[in-house]
Amino acid sequence: MAAASSSLSLKQGLLLRPLRTNPLTRPRPSSTSLPSRSFRRCYAAFANENREYVIVGGGNAAGYAARTFVEHGMADGRLCIVTKEAYAPYERPALTKAYLFPPDKKPARLPGFHTCVGSGGERQTPEWYQEKGIEMLYQDPVKDIDIEKQTLITNSGKHLKYGSLIIATGSSASRFPEKIGGNLPGVHYIREVADADALISSLGKAKKVVVVGGGYIGMEIAAATVAWKLDTTIIFPEDHLLQRLFTPSLARRYEELYQKNGVKILKGASIKNLEAGSDGHVAGVKLGDGSVVEADTVIVGIGAKPAVSPFERVGLNTEVGGLQVDGQFRTGIPGIFAIGDVAAFPLKIYNRTARVEHVDHARRSAQHCVKSLLTAQTHTYDYLPYFYSRVFEYEGSPRRVWWQFFGDNVGETVEIGNFDPKVATFWIESGKLKGVLLESGSPEEFQLLPKLARNQPVIDKAKLQSASSVEEALDIAWRSLQVEATV
Repeated sequence: MAAASSSLSLKQGLLLRPLRTNPLTRPRPSSTSLPSRSFRRCYAAFANENREYVIVGGGNAAGYAARTFVEHGMADGRLCIVTKEAYAPYERPALTKAYLFPPDKKPARLPGFHTCVGSGGERQTPEWYQEKGIEMLYQDPVKDIDIEKQTLITNSGKHLKYGSLIIATGSSASRFPEKIGGNLPGVHYIREVADADALISSLGKAKKVVVVGGGYIGMEIAAATVAWKLDTTIIFPEDHLLQRLFTPSLARRYEELYQKNGVKILKGASIKNLEAGSDGHVAGVKLGDGSVVEADTVIVGIGAKPAVSPFERVGLNTEVGGLQVDGQFRTGIPGIFAIGDVAAFPLKIYNRTARVEHVDHARRSAQHCVKSLLTAQTHTYDYLPYFYSRVFEYEGSPRRVWWQFFGDNVGETVEIGNFDPKVATFWIESGKLKGVLLESGSPEEFQLLPKLARNQPVIDKAKLQSASSVEEALDIAWRSLQVEATV
């Protein structure tokens, strides 16, 4: 799932408070001091409840953090991952993409998308964690923390003492209240494999589907239901799809594509409640104007909230949400770190505090945090916002969609291309290129985007507007970048 926190649009955040020196930092033995065989003897010794490193959370960030511990020889017999899920960390974006394909369209399934295959890395199956000497505690979420005693308490009653703690709890799906039908049978939210499995079961019996939400999740799920040949309607209150990123003109192109695929779009619509049929199962969505859209399956994709519980005492950011960290993902409590969706971090390139719900940030923040913890790395995390989506990629689809965006969507926009298949949108502020979105680009064109967004070259808006094709527009932008490099 490619989901961007609304916090990204905020121009300022809280100042980071100074952090005390971590008293847990100490010289660590080299990786050669714990040979693989010794782990087999010490694995049972975890019964004393002492762990040198503990990661709470089992999503993308946890998987990439584990890999980084292994790369530094600091996992074997030292690292424990505590997760509420029954699965080893996996590439979560698959759940609203290929995982939802119908059985005849080659859907994705585990173990195919365990981390770190999403970035071209090794597939870290449950056996991988065992081989690397990493303790995995499945289906046992942390319910409390004693900061003074450096102890976690899990649902099953385990007490886990940690030396260093990395909070990687991610986000939880925003839900409709129970009083308006948010928990009716046939109403779905997607965040984990179990959620996606339940939805697939419903799709196999469904006839009329309503997707609530016009953002990343709503667009990806609606595209997947097309493969099931279901009557699908998207309902959202905004003026157009993906309003936090798309311009009205760009959104219109995607809306037309969805409509060509049979998806009905109700925008600017509010929802009063979800209605149940005589059997108690969801039967319709009642809108603010009193009309009802029939549905036997409803998927709610209205955003997510950072999963901060039970770590609120670690230090909340009240503006963008999540746990406040510095440029090395240290919280205000020595020895405790936070990464991924749950971290409110300094977005160095734009000089503001942000919280980013995206797989790319989950991967990069995990790697940066662990390297800072285990090595002498002291430089600040320097993230460039990046979002993407890939839909209609199932077998037999007449048109596949894949767009990427880098940078900041601020200032004026220039749109080039006819969406057949390419289209590009450039964001320009004070004469500088701030952000760029490209649909259906070549690998070389996609590789150019982060260079443009990070360097923010001065660009001739009129010249860009006169470009006759996406290729020409990207060439103009590239030449602007070359001019900057020679100054």
